[in-house]
Amino acid sequence: MATGVTCCLSLVAFFGAEEIGQRREPVREVMADRAAAEQRASRDFERTPPPAVPVTPTPAASPSPTVTRKAAPKKPAKPKRPRPVAGLDQRQMDNAKVIVDVGREMKMPRRGLIIAVATAMQESNLYNYASGVLPESQNYPYQAIGWDHDSVGLFQQRPSSGWGTVAELMRPAYAARAFYSALNEVPGWQDLSLTQAAQAVQVSAFPDAYARHEERATTVVDALV
Repeated sequence: MATGVTCCLSLVAFFGAEEIGQRREPVREVMADRAAAEQRASRDFERTPPPAVPVTPTPAASPSPTVTRKAAPKKPAKPKRPRPVAGLDQRQMDNAKVIVDVGREMKMPRRGLIIAVATAMQESNLYNYASGVLPESQNYPYQAIGWDHDSVGLFQQRPSSGWGTVAELMRPAYAARAFYSALNEVPGWQDLSLTQAAQAVQVSAFPDAYARHEERATTVVDALV
């Protein structure tokens, strides 16, 4: 009986083992299939990366243009007023400069400049005169008022004698030009004395009075030229 039981147990063990062995085979297959699946899954993740999208570089900011500021235009310098000499004040010296400047524009020689300045010294003391007898003359810039008929300006020229209009003769530059023009009409004036040359133009009642201004007029002209 014991032998029979042993036999039965052996058979059970044998068939059990065989059944277990049969169950293990499918397990191996499952495991193999799982491993293969894992390998396939791993390969599936090895995807080709998408093509790189070209990146357009952002253009570098261009430097701000350099703004060149133009220098403010310089105002023309005012001409310097001449320093008074020979006892003249500034107004007298300014008038003498006008006389000399006009003479130089007209290509007058130095002698002619001296004659003109000396004549204006005698006639008006180098001030621009209006006339009390000719009220119209006071409508223009003037520095003094005289009463010698209708004589006006630096050279005391008379509109009634044909020297020009009142407005013209009250302008120092015009008056000087009129004097030089008349002086140039005097034959050989360059060889005359200062008094003779001035008197030939002015026809003054005191012809010898011009000579006394020659030295001062020479000093003024030399300072201006």
